Amino acid sequence: MSSHAVDVPYAQETWTTEEADVLRRYFTNLDGPVFALVNLPEVVKGALFARYSRSAKSLRRLFLDEFVGDLEISGDHGVDATVGLARAEQLYDRVFFEYGDDSVAQLGGVHLACEQASNLLTKVLERGRLMSYMEKSTRYVAYDTRLPSGRYRYYRSPEILASPLGARYVGDMDRMFDAYRQLLPVLYDHFSQRHPKVAGDSDFAHRQALKAKAFDTVRGLLPSAATSNLGIYGSGQAYEGLLLRMRAHPLPEARDYSDLMLTELRKVIPSWVRRVDVADRGSAWSKYRENNDAAMADLVTALFGPDGAGSADATSPSAGAGPEVTLVDWDAQAEVKVVTAMLYPYSHLSEEELAARVQVMPLSQRLEIMDKYAGERLNRRHRPGRALERCGYRFDVISDYGAFRDLQRHRLLTIEWQGLTPYHGYTMPDAVTAAGGGPAYAEVMSRSAALYEALGEYFGPTVAAYAVTLAHRVRYSVQLNARAAMHMLELRTTPQGHPEYRDVCQQMHRLISEKAGHGALAEMMRFVDHTGEEDEPEHSLGRLQAERRAEARRSSGAG
Repeated sequence: MSSHAVDVPYAQETWTTEEADVLRRYFTNLDGPVFALVNLPEVVKGALFARYSRSAKSLRRLFLDEFVGDLEISGDHGVDATVGLARAEQLYDRVFFEYGDDSVAQLGGVHLACEQASNLLTKVLERGRLMSYMEKSTRYVAYDTRLPSGRYRYYRSPEILASPLGARYVGDMDRMFDAYRQLLPVLYDHFSQRHPKVAGDSDFAHRQALKAKAFDTVRGLLPSAATSNLGIYGSGQAYEGLLLRMRAHPLPEARDYSDLMLTELRKVIPSWVRRVDVADRGSAWSKYRENNDAAMADLVTALFGPDGAGSADATSPSAGAGPEVTLVDWDAQAEVKVVTAMLYPYSHLSEEELAARVQVMPLSQRLEIMDKYAGERLNRRHRPGRALERCGYRFDVISDYGAFRDLQRHRLLTIEWQGLTPYHGYTMPDAVTAAGGGPAYAEVMSRSAALYEALGEYFGPTVAAYAVTLAHRVRYSVQLNARAAMHMLELRTTPQGHPEYRDVCQQMHRLISEKAGHGALAEMMRFVDHTGEEDEPEHSLGRLQAERRAEARRSSGAG
């Protein structure tokens, strides 16, 4: 048992020696009211909680009385338990199919590694709000080397390779990766000369910052077919929703990948994903989604013609265009509503009465309330409460696909994006031109656009998007409340961030303050960083400060 007993008022159960010997293998303590379950498959943890919700017994007693009989408790105590999965499966069959209680599938999760996914597929995988993701970064991993097979890291669609365009697809992709490989050292040398190492910086920290800057600058040359590795953690319910979306997606890679995921998930949480391909359950739901998407795409073409659906004449490609951010919707009474929400949990008045009182307050008093609510924020991780969720903003954004990829991963917002095409132009970093890489960069963009057109005629725009680079611009809408805006804008404007998404978030912050007129709310977002290369040259090597901090931590640990 644990080394100390829990003080009253918590009751403690007593266990026989034999019971304690079993329990300590699967629970982090035997006497406290809070404990974790260990060494058990996720489906068994979920089954325990499901049974727990309908039993008067404690979880540990329930485990001993109703589940321990299916445990193989002999042998090495360090080895995970072999449990009677049949009992857990039977329980889920009853709960899911007889009672329809989907919430049971929220009670356990799975870590799933998803590798060699294109940069189109990663956006499908990362769309769900109720999952956690960790994606390989183009900032820290170079794409200039080939695999042992001799191939660059990009998705080789079986449909494309089997078509008359297969050889061209491989050849054009290889040339795009060749350009990335050739420009990467050019940009590294350019930044080395522009930002020589200063006293106090280690060679390692300086090199890492230079690499990050070079990677950031040339990542736009990578096509969306470039592959990435992604770690996902989610509940059974979240995985079910993800698989249903993937099975309805127009991208063949997404549908094929969903089958790979379903196969592996059925090895660890079979009950939670059982309905995915059942004809009148998951298959019907996926078909519903697929039909709706197709109907809406046809409707847009019928209403607005080919330009509305995206065509080569939609706009003229333009190099060097920066991000465009438009604030399209906001609440003129936002600050009054937010102040009302700030006061509400601390009073006993109705919201209607509070709102009336706030409405007639002088501005100085409302500002005082907002300042008091924000408190003394010492860093961006000190975030005020949920009153800031009372108002929201909707932005229409055009930025390069690389920046969109970073912003899309924020889950406390609503983001919708249009198809990826070369028709909105592309970004070319000034450093590329300064380093003499402009012609090679522009040649990749031309090659990308031409390949997109060829693939589009044969396969349609969804598959053709593999050819579009991370430098090409995409249009998307972002809707978020003020609290989510505080988090995203403060995080994504730090000096170590990529210049493109820093620019997007800086524009959002200015629009909240100036166009919406919410100066007090914008002021609460006090850690939004508006500095840039023109203000502080070191910001152009933004990763350096982070590398210095990492170096200091390493030195401290070594000491």
